Amino acid sequence: MSLVIAGGHGRVALTVSRLLAVRGERVSAVIRRPEQAGVVRDAGARPLVADLATASAEDLTELLTGARAVLYAAGAGLGVAPGQPAPVDHDSIVTFADAAERAGVRRFVMLSVMGADPAARYRDNPLVETFLRARGRADENLLARSALATTVIRPAWFRDRPGTGMVHLAERTGVGDIAREDVAAVLATLLSTDSTSPRVLELIAGTTPIHDAVARHSPPRRPAPR
Repeated sequence: MSLVIAGGHGRVALTVSRLLAVRGERVSAVIRRPEQAGVVRDAGARPLVADLATASAEDLTELLTGARAVLYAAGAGLGVAPGQPAPVDHDSIVTFADAAERAGVRRFVMLSVMGADPAARYRDNPLVETFLRARGRADENLLARSALATTVIRPAWFRDRPGTGMVHLAERTGVGDIAREDVAAVLATLLSTDSTSPRVLELIAGTTPIHDAVARHSPPRRPAPR
C-alpha cells in the first residue's frame, strides 16, 4: 500500500518523498501541473495530476484508493483577499479529507502552521490573519472526524538551514523556528506511525531526536493476542 502526499511539488513534500523512498516506501504525490512530474519522480514518488483547488471528492477518492496514509502539505500561505482564503488553505483540505474517508484511508497527517486558529488575530497583515483562520477551521474539521486518525503538525517559521534531526514536539512549544529539512523528517516519521496523542502538536527546533520525539506522543502498542 502506498503513501499519498497532497501538494507533492512543494519543497517540504519533495523532501518527505525522498526520505520515504529511501526507506523503501511506495509514495505518490498529487501535483497540479503535468510539467511538475519530473521533479516528483526524481524525488522517488509517482506523480498524480489533480488540481486540489477544483478537484471533487470523487476525483480524489480514485487517487487515494489503496493508500495506507496521506499527508496534506499543500498551501498558498496567504488569502486571496482579507476574509477570503485560498481554496487549498481550507476548502481543498475538507474535500481531501472527504476523499480519504471514502477511500477507506485511516491515517491522515496535516501540515498546518503555528498560530492556526479560527479566531486568530494578526492586525498587521489581514491576509495572514485570513490564512491562519482558514487553517484553524480546517484543522478543527479534520480533528472532528472519527473515521480519520489525524495528527495536525503546526511548525514554527521554516528556516533554510541544514536539518539537525533534533526537535521539540509538544502540545505547546513556545516560540522558535525549525529547519525545513527537520519538518520533512518529522512528517515522514509520522506517516509511518499509526496515530499520535494528542493529535495537535507544535514543532520547533530542539534537543530530542525526531524518532524519540514522535514516539513520546504515540500510544503504546497493544500486545499481540496469544
